[in-house]
Amino acid sequence: MSWGLSWGQPLGFTPGTVHVGDSPGEDARSAVAIIGGMRTPRIKIAPELGEAVYHCFTRTVNGEFLFEDTDKEILRKQMWQVADFCGIRIITHDILSNHFHVKILVPKKADISDAEMLRRYQVLYPRPTPYQPARREVIEKWLVTGSPEGRAWRARMLALMGDVSAFMQLLKQRFSIWFNKNHKRYGTLWSQRFTSILVERPIPAMAVYIDLNCVRADLVTDPKDYRFCGYGEAVAGNERARAGLCLLFGETDWSNVQANYRQMLFATGAGFRSKGAKISQADFQRVIAEGGRLPLADVLRCKVKYFTQGAVLGSRAFVETQLVAYRQRTGRQLRMAPYPVPPIADWGELMTLHAVR
Repeated sequence: MSWGLSWGQPLGFTPGTVHVGDSPGEDARSAVAIIGGMRTPRIKIAPELGEAVYHCFTRTVNGEFLFEDTDKEILRKQMWQVADFCGIRIITHDILSNHFHVKILVPKKADISDAEMLRRYQVLYPRPTPYQPARREVIEKWLVTGSPEGRAWRARMLALMGDVSAFMQLLKQRFSIWFNKNHKRYGTLWSQRFTSILVERPIPAMAVYIDLNCVRADLVTDPKDYRFCGYGEAVAGNERARAGLCLLFGETDWSNVQANYRQMLFATGAGFRSKGAKISQADFQRVIAEGGRLPLADVLRCKVKYFTQGAVLGSRAFVETQLVAYRQRTGRQLRMAPYPVPPIADWGELMTLHAVR
């Protein structure tokens, strides 16, 4: 089995398929009929307006446990490649046998030089492949001469950069091609659209939830020993993984962040049990209804739905602003409103937008 990273798909989306609400430059007021209803445009912050933080999650078809360590390694490397190409920063991630989580920061849109465009292009295509539309030398000549081909190429590349949907679609399609080819299979690999939660700020508790997935799955007892999560990569020396976790605390000194984050992981992870008695969902809801507060460890062990289904997570003002922008962009008047997150942990006052999908 080849571990080369040249496998991928053409830089673009599946021909003949419209990605309403997902692809850059979308006509959000149109809709695509899908089995079971209409596709809902995704809630996002336009990159022209400012940076945005998202927690993204996707699962394999039927939730099948398909990924071995070799597959996780390729997905891990492709994740970093596609993030670099798209100009997106990975805060943390966790890849398991049937799904993966990734928390990302999409920066505010900025001008990208021709040199940077070519560098990013070569990140995805370090050597010629059957999927490479043109060689670097040809593209460079187009750009230098200002030819129509060069302008069209820039437009195509820019459409795939600085957007959460483009990042996730490119990653999922690229990995699907590699996986199907190397496992002699065909057909869809992923069960559905990816889930994304727009987050007001890089909440450390959410990153802890992601990095502890490997502990909940009983794969390791210490996330530093799991190669396929952001914290494990950071401890192993990956500078980009360290920089991502530093974003959580607004610091640049990894040694300080490492100490603080590790304490958070273990204070939380101490409450996880892969076997034995657990707090039931019924008891969890009862305690919340009674106004009780739970340790963060118990909150995360019960898999708080707001981390995967809330659509938007942040202060009331942030959630209301995104709801107004969504309605203006789509023309839809859905029955949505800010919904208070129960005071189950010391996160400050948080609101969520009830799941719209």
